[in-house]
Amino acid sequence: MGDKKAICIFVIPAFLVFFLMVILPVLFSLCTSMLKWDGIAKPLFIGFENYKNLLINNTDGFVKSIGNSFVLALLGIFVQLPLAIIFGLLLAKGIKGERFYLTAYFIPVVISTTVIAQLWMMIYNPNYGVLNTTLRALGLESLTREWLGSVKTVLIAVFIPNIWQYIGYHMLLIYSAAKSIPHELYESAIIDGSSWINTTFRITLPLILPTIKVCIIFAVIGAVKIFDIVYILTKGGPVHASEVPGTFMYKAIFEKNLYGYGSAVAIIIVCLCLLLTVTIQKIIKTDEISF
Repeated sequence: MGDKKAICIFVIPAFLVFFLMVILPVLFSLCTSMLKWDGIAKPLFIGFENYKNLLINNTDGFVKSIGNSFVLALLGIFVQLPLAIIFGLLLAKGIKGERFYLTAYFIPVVISTTVIAQLWMMIYNPNYGVLNTTLRALGLESLTREWLGSVKTVLIAVFIPNIWQYIGYHMLLIYSAAKSIPHELYESAIIDGSSWINTTFRITLPLILPTIKVCIIFAVIGAVKIFDIVYILTKGGPVHASEVPGTFMYKAIFEKNLYGYGSAVAIIIVCLCLLLTVTIQKIIKTDEISF
């Protein structure tokens, strides 16, 4: 660390790539967000008017889209992550077929989101979809509905494919963290007569808390910047019931040609991601653990 020249040689190339691919576009979007511009005519500087329309005047219901993202984030924290933790810890325990289950659960992560969205569109189809067909076969005709066409069910219907796609990702992180815990700790607990559940709550979970915090951050940020699966399934409908900032931004820029307006949405998404990350870091305190 004392060789400053070596540090610069290794860091500068990566920093240049990061600056060109991340920082520069964000700065460009920040400048564009201050403009009233359709991408063709001469831009007009309007200051923070776009932000005022979005957050204060709530033009086009943008605040609702943020609310939907927070709902998805809460579902991710309290539904997706607990399931991922349970699966990860069970596999780390060393069950039969451990490698098979790891692969099977992780497959949806590497599948294209477009493919997953198309698959779930067929599952949710009100006429021939697997879900409604199964309900009819069980005599539960009253429970069938247009899952993606109902204001009451669309947000949950969008969240379920997201669970299915990324639960394997979080599970793998939890599994890896649990596997890294020295086996001697478990042997000592077993000698003292501790059950598996007691050992999990008193040894495993406290030691993998840093990984759980990372999973929470990923889940929250993923909910704030979610776009592709929502756009393919519902395009934010019906009547904006599943609208999220990502779909709102896409429509503003590419459908309405409101580049300044859409750029303001992009900056808000970036700020929300940073703010929520810092908040989670402050709330969940973890100490560095070395074995």
